[in-house]
Amino acid sequence: MSTKLNIKKGDTVKVIAGDSKGKQGKVLELDVVKQRAIVEGVNLVSKHTKPNAQNAQGGIVKKEAGIHISNLMVVDNTGKPTRVGRKLDSKTNKSVRFSKKSGEVIK
Repeated sequence: MSTKLNIKKGDTVKVIAGDSKGKQGKVLELDVVKQRAIVEGVNLVSKHTKPNAQNAQGGIVKKEAGIHISNLMVVDNTGKPTRVGRKLDSKTNKSVRFSKKSGEVIK
């Protein structure tokens, strides 16, 4: 059974809990099974890498790690974090996400 998530790849989200609390970023990747997201510039970890073709020097690289989606909130068009609802669009008859705060459709 796959769950319907309120967050999509490309959404701007704000971190509401954890070490990166208050930071904003764009969702780069989403793991539906583990319910984790990789967000640009959030939850950075130091990864030790061996020298290879891409990185001849090797060393310590800062990289984004996954963060649980319960710690994220979608930022709507007004720039404020909001809860997400779903409703049927009257024109296309498809389910669309909307901001619970402003009522606007989230693209």
